[in-house]
Amino acid sequence: MIFIAVKFTVRTAERDNWLPAVEDFTLATRQEPGNLFFDWSYSVENPDQFILLEAFASQEAGVAHVNSEHFKAAIDTMSELVSEVPEIINVEVPGDDWSRMSEVTPRNR
Repeated sequence: MIFIAVKFTVRTAERDNWLPAVEDFTLATRQEPGNLFFDWSYSVENPDQFILLEAFASQEAGVAHVNSEHFKAAIDTMSELVSEVPEIINVEVPGDDWSRMSEVTPRNR
């Protein structure tokens, strides 16, 4: 699995516009055959920072994603809204989905 984490820091004035601006991109990416997940979060320390966690089944799926029209359109849109170059981690990891964390389990109350 190709796992990607990206930190996007947006202009403060664009914070509320970010998720609506990337909605079509998000929905299209989630429909790609090789996409395993594509999830947005935001930083609790920096309200102008959004975190994207995404994964693709293979290198080929990742290449198809980067070459898609919705990716190209999103890059153009995001470039208008960010305040700095995004930070990224892109690694290949074993498996094809999330694993369960063994150290934390729900307690009965």
